[in-house]
Amino acid sequence: MSTTRRSRFTTLPVLLLSSLLLSTGQAGAIDFVHVMNIGSEGSDPGQFRYVEDFALSKDGHLLVTDASHAYVQVFDKTTGEFISRFGGKGDEDDNLEKPEGISVAPNGDIYVADYTTGDVKVYDPSYSWKATFSEYGEEPGQNIKSEFTDIYDGRYYMPEAGNHRVSVFDLEGNFLFIFGGPGTEPGQMNNPESAKFNSEGRLYLADLKNDRIQVFDKDGNFLFTWGESGSEPGQFKAPAGIGIDARDRVYVSEIGNDRIQVFDKEGRYLTGWGSKGSGDGEFGNLHGLFVDRSTGWVYVADTANNRVQVFKPAE
Repeated sequence: MSTTRRSRFTTLPVLLLSSLLLSTGQAGAIDFVHVMNIGSEGSDPGQFRYVEDFALSKDGHLLVTDASHAYVQVFDKTTGEFISRFGGKGDEDDNLEKPEGISVAPNGDIYVADYTTGDVKVYDPSYSWKATFSEYGEEPGQNIKSEFTDIYDGRYYMPEAGNHRVSVFDLEGNFLFIFGGPGTEPGQMNNPESAKFNSEGRLYLADLKNDRIQVFDKDGNFLFTWGESGSEPGQFKAPAGIGIDARDRVYVSEIGNDRIQVFDKEGRYLTGWGSKGSGDGEFGNLHGLFVDRSTGWVYVADTANNRVQVFKPAE
């Protein structure tokens, strides 16, 4: 039987560029350095109104969902240079209304979850529309307020803030199963915001209104949880985005605390940085978070500031 496990943390300072104890247990430190900001407020290509989530395209470009303008924007992940965008508001198959979650399948197809319509739209690697599945609703195979998704082992995992659950489909859009449900008990959810896999097949879920991270296996079986409401290390106020690096360390962005925390895969606190503001390393209304496992670069949806902030480990 699975049991709830809440990690215990010592009080450590939360700094912008802080030392990260390697999860291998070996001595060593990583400092995070601000690299650049991508975007600004506006409606032109490369500008944002409401940054949400990230993925990498098959050819290694950064894909960013912009909910207000209904575009997926494409950037060079190293320079931040704008490359292209697709979607946009309209009534055609390739249009979007409020794109939030985005995931890329092994074959390069791009899956975009639309928060408002309930559609999941699939685009090929050249950004052309291929298919649409799911719809708005409470029944199995439908969804309400889809959030930040992931793909693992041929399955598409969609957290639903409106239905307080995770819906799972195959990559052809066929509904498979649901797990979760409203509540505060282990395995239950209150506005799940992000669901992302590590290399071992563990699904880490940002349970936003329960102020915790929950962990499941790929079949939706509850494993463990950590966190509680607060502002100390290891506590949360509205955890939103989740990113996982090559060492399976878990990065969590918090809307309420305007910061990023980093944990090992078991939920032990390692480090954190950020505070409220508009300067480099300062945040407002944080949403999605993505870690490029090949470089260690961290891409952060600094939503209130209409930009993507990028950091890298100085090692």
